[in-house]
Amino acid sequence: MAQKNDSNDKFTYRITWSEDDAEYVGLCAEFPSLSWLAKSPEAALKGVCKLVNEVVVDMLNNGETIPEPLATKHFSGKFMIRVPPEVHRLLTIQAVEAGVSLNRLASAKLSH
Repeated sequence: MAQKNDSNDKFTYRITWSEDDAEYVGLCAEFPSLSWLAKSPEAALKGVCKLVNEVVVDMLNNGETIPEPLATKHFSGKFMIRVPPEVHRLLTIQAVEAGVSLNRLASAKLSH
């Protein structure tokens, strides 16, 4: 039976408050369908980590591919985005007026 080593756990976790559930919810970016509710942030993190570990072990036992942790994934820094032609025109005008490339303008807007 396959086992996952917790010391190698590099997945991206987040804890947030759920007003609907009146509890903290633990989330894992690499497993967006999983969550764990708890009364404290610490318990939510512990719960979602345990749940992810169980799912990873099950996936390994079934020969499934485990998602690559975002923390270790290589990013090229490039991605394509489609916008309406009018937005493209307005952004180009803003870039020209600012004296920068459209790429630099878009990067600055996305960074904020």
